[in-house]
Amino acid sequence: QLQASGGGSVQAGGSLRLSCVASGRASISYSMAWFRQAPGKEREFVAAINWSGGASYHADSVKGRFTVSRDSAANTMYLQMNSLKPEDTAVYYCAHKGVNGAYDYWGQGTQVTVSS
Repeated sequence: QLQASGGGSVQAGGSLRLSCVASGRASISYSMAWFRQAPGKEREFVAAINWSGGASYHADSVKGRFTVSRDSAANTMYLQMNSLKPEDTAVYYCAHKGVNGAYDYWGQGTQVTVSS
């Protein structure tokens, strides 16, 4: 239902662009979001975007460095990550939020590793 891609290994200061393609029931979206989970830590919110209108929200830890966007026609959400830091190292997950407000579909995760 959700297919995430674009992760990789970069040096600090580098950039990556993640993509998340929604299909099936997950393509009918109220909003979508990115979360991340670092080793030994809980999953945390990164950014979200409303599918209609495009209003976006970013966690304070990534504000000014990461930008969430979407291509509604392609059922795809993006996360442009610039000025990456080692503390951004995590598995990044995309998630679909239904009209009931719950995240009901999750992608498989894509690994982002930032070396100093």
